[in-house]
Amino acid sequence: QAQLVESGGGLVQAGDSLRLSCGAPGRTFSSDAMGWFRQAPGKERQFVAAIDASGNIRIYGDSVKGRFTIYRDNAKNMVYLQMNSLKPEDTAIYYCAADRILNRREYAYWGQGTQVTVSS
Repeated sequence: QAQLVESGGGLVQAGDSLRLSCGAPGRTFSSDAMGWFRQAPGKERQFVAAIDASGNIRIYGDSVKGRFTIYRDNAKNMVYLQMNSLKPEDTAIYYCAADRILNRREYAYWGQGTQVTVSS
């Protein structure tokens, strides 16, 4: 069973925006760092963004800096990824993750993913 559940993916055109959401119905992750990763067919899983438990620190992968924003609402036990100026190369399955420590590599808990497709 997935501990995290993503939603908000879809098919959009280049230049459009999407907001992905991640919730955790089974437990609270308010004391954990949260991250977003993505994976396209034939490519390695790529770090997208992460946020610490308090929401005070955000980190991003180089390919999305200036276009994507991660934020969280601990009262709702939710984390979000606002994606602007989308490009075809952003097409991937996007995964939400949680861990004790804010990082760019390893997370203990994962969702099943949501598909984002960007047409040119």
